[in-house]
Amino acid sequence: MESYPAVYEEQNDSTKQQERHYYLLSELQTLVKDLPSSFQQRLSYTTLSDLAQALIDGTVYDIVQGLLDIQHLTERNLYNQRQKLHCEHRALKQDLVRKHKEALQVCKSHNLAVMKTNQQGETEALEIRVREEQRMMDEKIVVEMDQKVIDQQNTLEMAGVPGFYITTNPQELTMQINLLELILKLQQKESQSGVLS
Repeated sequence: MESYPAVYEEQNDSTKQQERHYYLLSELQTLVKDLPSSFQQRLSYTTLSDLAQALIDGTVYDIVQGLLDIQHLTERNLYNQRQKLHCEHRALKQDLVRKHKEALQVCKSHNLAVMKTNQQGETEALEIRVREEQRMMDEKIVVEMDQKVIDQQNTLEMAGVPGFYITTNPQELTMQINLLELILKLQQKESQSGVLS
């Protein structure tokens, strides 16, 4: 006879989950209206229903927030690396200018033209080095951010979030960004209304 309360609790939990699913689906359908029509057309009822299902227990919210935190840390770290390189380059340029001024002050007039030509060559060599190091840093940043996107896609795919898989297709990436925005807006709305604790 003790199984009756357990059956009732299971039905109650199932009813609560179903109500939450309908609530999330309704909210997603409302939020989708803010997207460009080309993306609205690609988000079928089934996709939104599957997304609502994935969001029921709040785990996906936590995953998305964790991925966002990691992305912000990565971006900040890469920005700091680039700034450090920029400061190093500025210091190199200032040192070279100082060195050139000092050399010109002690230079004999008959060597002045040769020295200026040599200094011009040093300045151009430094400019080439700076440009090359900046290009390499920028390429490194792009590669790291591309890898971060792949990691995020993989994590969300493994978590069962519909629409997420590893891709470099710009249209699919834009769709995934729109899905993430829907998730974040819904999370914010639920947080503000007290649904999420």
